Amino acid sequence: MFGLPLAFATPLVLTALVGLPLLWFLLRLVPPRPRRIAFAPTRLLLDIPPKEETPARTPWWLTVLRLLLAALIILAAAGPIWNPPVAGPAASGPVVLLIDSGWPAAASWEARRASAQGVVADADLQGRGIILIPTGEPPLDTRVLRPTEARERLRTLSPVPHVPDRAPALASLAKALEATPDAAVIYLSDGVALEGGDAIPAEIARIVGQHPLTTLADGVREPLALAGADNAIDALTVKVLRADRDTLPREGVVRALDMRGLALGQAAFDFEPGARETQARIDLPVEIRNEIARLEIVDEASAGAVQLLDKRWRRRTVGLVSGTAADQRQPLLAPSYYLTRALAPFADVRTAEGAGTSEAIDRFIDQKLPVIILSDVGTLPDETHARLARWIEGGGVLVRFAGPRLANGSDDLVPVTLRRGGRVLGGSLSWEQPQTLGGFSTEGPFRDVPVPNDVTVQRQVLAEPDGLLAARTWATLSDGTPLVTGERRGAGTLVLFHVTADTSWSNLPLSGAFVDMLRRVVALGGSSAAEADNGGTTVNATTGETVAPSRLLDGFGAFRPTTPTAKAIPVGYGGRASADHPPGFYGPPEGLVAVNALLPRDRLVALDLTGLGTLEPYRAGTPQDLRTPLLIALIALLLVDSLIVFVLGGGLSRLTTRRAAPAAALLIALALGMSGGTVAGLPGGTALAQTAPPAAAAPAAKPMTPAEIDFAVKATSSTRLAYVMTGDAETDEVSRSGLAGLTRFLGERTALEAGEPMGVDLSRDELAFFPLIYWPIVPGAAKPSPETLARVDSFMKQGGTVVFDTRDAETVLPGSNGAGSPANDTLRTILAGLDIPELEPVPRDHVLTKAFYLLRDFPGRFTGGKTWVEALPAAEEGEERPARAGDGVSPVVITSNDLAGAWAVGEDGQPLLPMSSAGPRQRELAFRAGANLVMYVLTGNYKADQVHVPALLERLGQ
Repeated sequence: MFGLPLAFATPLVLTALVGLPLLWFLLRLVPPRPRRIAFAPTRLLLDIPPKEETPARTPWWLTVLRLLLAALIILAAAGPIWNPPVAGPAASGPVVLLIDSGWPAAASWEARRASAQGVVADADLQGRGIILIPTGEPPLDTRVLRPTEARERLRTLSPVPHVPDRAPALASLAKALEATPDAAVIYLSDGVALEGGDAIPAEIARIVGQHPLTTLADGVREPLALAGADNAIDALTVKVLRADRDTLPREGVVRALDMRGLALGQAAFDFEPGARETQARIDLPVEIRNEIARLEIVDEASAGAVQLLDKRWRRRTVGLVSGTAADQRQPLLAPSYYLTRALAPFADVRTAEGAGTSEAIDRFIDQKLPVIILSDVGTLPDETHARLARWIEGGGVLVRFAGPRLANGSDDLVPVTLRRGGRVLGGSLSWEQPQTLGGFSTEGPFRDVPVPNDVTVQRQVLAEPDGLLAARTWATLSDGTPLVTGERRGAGTLVLFHVTADTSWSNLPLSGAFVDMLRRVVALGGSSAAEADNGGTTVNATTGETVAPSRLLDGFGAFRPTTPTAKAIPVGYGGRASADHPPGFYGPPEGLVAVNALLPRDRLVALDLTGLGTLEPYRAGTPQDLRTPLLIALIALLLVDSLIVFVLGGGLSRLTTRRAAPAAALLIALALGMSGGTVAGLPGGTALAQTAPPAAAAPAAKPMTPAEIDFAVKATSSTRLAYVMTGDAETDEVSRSGLAGLTRFLGERTALEAGEPMGVDLSRDELAFFPLIYWPIVPGAAKPSPETLARVDSFMKQGGTVVFDTRDAETVLPGSNGAGSPANDTLRTILAGLDIPELEPVPRDHVLTKAFYLLRDFPGRFTGGKTWVEALPAAEEGEERPARAGDGVSPVVITSNDLAGAWAVGEDGQPLLPMSSAGPRQRELAFRAGANLVMYVLTGNYKADQVHVPALLERLGQ
C-alpha cells in the first residue's frame, strides 16, 4: 500500500475515514462546557478578577487531536498489518506452493522461506491445505499437507547446489492441479534461468491455465555467479555473471582461498549499468595462484557464487619424451631432470617411463595434452610423424631440444632447416670461445624476459640461412646464430631449442631464464581443462576410470560431507553440476577433480514473469499486527484529551478550592493534639474506649524485599524451567543457553509455551515456583550449607524434580558407576545431605520413555552415561509394571550425558557445543529426551495409568 509493506485485515473499515471532515465540523460547533462560579452578592462579584475566558468554539488544535483519535480508531478497527503475508489467490481449495529451490535462490533463502511461511499461515487461517512442490527435489506424490506439516517441511527445505531441471516439478504441478481443480497456485520464483531456459514461464502458464496464480519475484537481490576461471600466464581471471533484469550498477569482491580455507588474495569487480557479466582479475605470483582451490563472491552465499579449481586450472599439462638413455643411467644428469625441475612451478609434467618414443607420443596425443616436449629425439616413424603433425595443426605445441640424434637425423618437424651435424667448440664450424646469449626477438614470446649475461653455449645445431630464418628466430647468440626458433603451423606452434636440455652443450638449463622461457612457451598451449571440456560432456576415453565424491558443496556454497545420492564421475569430467554430480571435489587428495555449478560458456538470463498472474515482491520478515501499538497510542491520546478538557473546564481551580477545607481541619486537629486540648467538651485527658486486654500477637511474617517480589512475579508469570547458578560463569551460561534451547524446542513441538529459563540461588531464592531445576555438578565445588540442602529437600518432597548432571560420561570408565570421577565425588557429597529415595536406571517401560516421544535412552552431548530415577516398587505377579502413588514423578534424576550442552543454542538458533557424534541425529534425540523429561515432570504418570485402566476398572467393580 502506497509502496509500503502494509495491508489491512478488513480494508472496508477504512471507508469511515471519509466522515472525518463531518466530525471536524461538529467538533468546531460544540464548544467546551463553560466554567461554573457559585452565585454571590454583586459586591463580591465585582471583586473577582477574570482569570480566563470561555471560548466560543473548540480550539482548532483540540479539534485536530480528536480527529486524530477518530482516525486511529478507524485504522485499528481495519486491522493494519506491517509486512503482510502474501495475499493468496481467491479460491476455496488447497494452495499449491511451487518454489524454485536451486542455488540462485540461496542468497535470499530466508526471505523466500519467510514469504512461504506467511502463505502457509494465511492458508491455516482459511482452513486450506498446502501442496508443496520445490523444483530442486520435486515430491514423488502431490498430497495435500496440513499447515503444520507444511511448516515443518519448509523448515527443513534447503536450496540444492545446482540449477535444477524444472520439468519434473512442472509435471508434479500438472498432476496436483488435475487432482484438485479448485486449487490456487503461488509461484516463488528466483527469476533466473540458464540460456535456453527462458520458456519456463510460458510452460507454467500453460499448465496453470484458469487456476488463480500469484508470482513472487522481486524484493530480493539478484543472484550473482562465477564461471570461466582462467589461470593465465600473468593473472587468474574469472567471469562474474548476473541476469539482465537488473540494469543498475553493482560492485563486489571475489576472494581466492586455498584448500585449507585460507585467503590468498581478492579482487574487486563492478557491473556497468545493463551489463550481464564482468571480470575479476587476481594478480598473484603463479606459485600462489597454483595453490588457489576456491573462488567465491564475498557475501553471496550460493553454490553458483563459488568456483572450485583443481590442477587442470592451476597449470598446463606437459608430456615429456626423451630420446637418450641417460635418463635411466644417470637420472640427475638427464635432460628430463632439468626439464621437470624447470616446468614444475607452472605445469604438470608427464613422462612415459618404460615406453618407447612412438608409444609415448601416441599416449600423450590420446590424453589430449596441450604441450609435448621432445628432448633429442631424432627421426620418427612415418605413422607417428604424421599423427604428431596433425596434432600440431589441431592446436598442440611441440617443443624440441637438440642433441646428437636430432643433429644427425632428417626431420621436418622443426621450424627451420637444419644443417647436418653440429657446431662444436674447437671444431671445423666452431668458435674459439663459448658464445653468450645475445638477445630476444621483439616479436617472440621472450620479449619481456631479461637477457642473462651468464649463459654460455659450447655447441649447437645450425640452421640453413634462408629468407624465413630471421622471422622465425626468437633468441640468438652473441654472434647472431639462432638459439631458439619457432613457427605457427595451423592452430599449433613448433618450437626448437638449438641446444640440449641438459648441461652438455650449454649452461642454459641452469639459468633462471630457462624457466621463464619454458613458461612462456608452455603458455602458448591451451589448458587441459579447455581440452577436456568438449561441450561439457567429455569422459576419459582411454580408461573409463571414475572417481568418487570427496567434498561437496551445499546450496549455500559451503562444504558438506558426501551424500549417498552423489555418484562418481569420470576422471576427465568437465560437465555442469547436477543432482547426480553435485558441485564439489571428487577423487583422492592428490588427484582432485572439481565440478562446478556453471560451465565456462554458461550465462544467466532473466525470466519474463509478466504473464504469470499477479506479481508481488518477497516479504523480508514476519508479519506484524499494528493494532496493539495503535491502541496504545489511542489510549495515550485519550488521556491527553481528558487532561486538556479538565484544564479548559476549570478543573484545576475547583480541585484547589475543595482541598483547602480538609487541609485546614487537619491543621486544627494537629494543633489540638500537640497542646493537650479537648474536643467536643471531653475532659483534658485522653479518652479511651473500653477494650479487652490484647491477646498474644502471632509472630509477624518477614516482609518480602522488592527483589524477592520481582523474582516471584517473574517466576510465576509463566511456566519456567530453572537452573542452579553454580558460580562458574561458563557452566551457568551453558545451563542458561541449554534450557533456552529446550524451551524453544518445546514451543515448536509441543503445546507448552514456557517462558525464558531462570537461574536460582539455592540459598536465597524460592524454589517452589519451578517444576524442574537443572543442577550441573562442578567438580570440586563446595558442599551447600545444611539450610540450603534442607530447602532443596523440601522442594523435592513437595513435588519438584531436580536433575543432577555430572557431565562426565566421556571420562569415566564403563561399568565403574563414576568411581574416581571428580564430578561424581562432588555429587555424592551433595546427595549425602539429602533424603534421596532408592534409585535405578530408567527401565524400558518407564513413563519417562514415552511421556511424549518413544525413547530407549536419554543422550546429551554424550551417550555413554546412564540416567537414574527413583526405583519403582516391585511388580506384582501378573502385572507388567506397577502403578505408583501420587503423580509418579521421580524427585531426582541423575545423568552424566551433559544434557544442557546438547540443548545449548545461540541467539541465531545454532548449536554452541559439538556432540560426541558427528551426525545431527544425536542432538535431535537429546532434545526429545528433554521434551520427555519436561512432560514427565508436568504431567506425571498419566500415561502409565492408561496401562492399568483394565485393572482399575476390575477393582472398582469389586
